[in-house]
Amino acid sequence: MFTLIEAAGWPIWLLIIASLVAVTLITERFIFLRRSNIVPPKLLHEVVAELKQSGVSATMLNKLSAGSPLGKVFAAGLKNIKSHPTVMKESIEEAGRVASHDMERFLTTLGTIASISPLLGLFGTVVGMIEIFGAQNAGGAAPAELAHGISVALYNTAFGLIVAVPSMIAYRHFRASVDSFTIEIEQQAVKLVEVVHGDRSK
Repeated sequence: MFTLIEAAGWPIWLLIIASLVAVTLITERFIFLRRSNIVPPKLLHEVVAELKQSGVSATMLNKLSAGSPLGKVFAAGLKNIKSHPTVMKESIEEAGRVASHDMERFLTTLGTIASISPLLGLFGTVVGMIEIFGAQNAGGAAPAELAHGISVALYNTAFGLIVAVPSMIAYRHFRASVDSFTIEIEQQAVKLVEVVHGDRSK
């Protein structure tokens, strides 16, 4: 592995750093953006059942706020349960925007890595080409210097693509997941408002 890095030259370190950051972000988002963490499947029914049984309590609101993004949205709405439905919906929308922002955290960085990795690979390629032409002299190019320049050029191009492709796939996947979760949170929040104000039975 070290031999490969040595052959690729110093520009490869930029791509190694980018790849480490990308792996860290992908792992963190993969753990956080699980359906059970974002929109627990039975949360709406549990909240409705608790409302009918004992009403809104501070313990209930704290539990919801400390839980999933969906729970935080529910808690924001239930804090205004005695207000007009419009006020309750507005508080839910505000909490929903915060929840959406939390779900999108680090995605911009991941998308940036996916975009710049090929450029970093191209930069390494340019450096390799410079070394190739720099090795030229009146007597021709030394084979070792020529081979090193070619290695720098090719390894950086390849590694740039290796970093970019998985990063872009992960970015697109997480982006789609966030959009899907946002819509689902909105739908369940509307159901909660309708249940609270008697427009829906469950």
